[in-house]
Amino acid sequence: MNRELLEKAAAGSIKKDPPRFRIGDTVNVSVKIVEGDKERIQVFRGTVIRRRGSGVHETFTVRRIVAGEGVERTFPLHSPTLVGVEVVRGGKTRRAKLYFLRGRAGKATRLRDLTPEAIEKNRRGPRRKGASAGAGKQNETAPAEAKES
Repeated sequence: MNRELLEKAAAGSIKKDPPRFRIGDTVNVSVKIVEGDKERIQVFRGTVIRRRGSGVHETFTVRRIVAGEGVERTFPLHSPTLVGVEVVRGGKTRRAKLYFLRGRAGKATRLRDLTPEAIEKNRRGPRRKGASAGAGKQNETAPAEAKES
């Protein structure tokens, strides 16, 4: 009973269309800042190194380098102060958490690009005839069998 009440209360805070991004993406996170009676939107740009939690408790951590120092900030995904998340550049990763970036600086912090143009650029073309010994033999025998039948 108690759990059901908590879920009903949390359902009102969950965003209907949460932003879509992955770990390794470079994002611009827009956050509403209230200073006295004024409101402004501040943008925090960096690489997503972690997502954790689920439901109303889901958070993500963004890391960037400012004046040679690493700065990490954790944002609640369903917070009303989170205005939006814009993916600037996709990053290809093989890890769920990118904590290894904390020990790196400069060009070592770059991740492989995952934009559609980069994927198309890195995609292999058609195989050449003599690429491997087995591939050439299979191509030569296949048409001969088709002609006999």
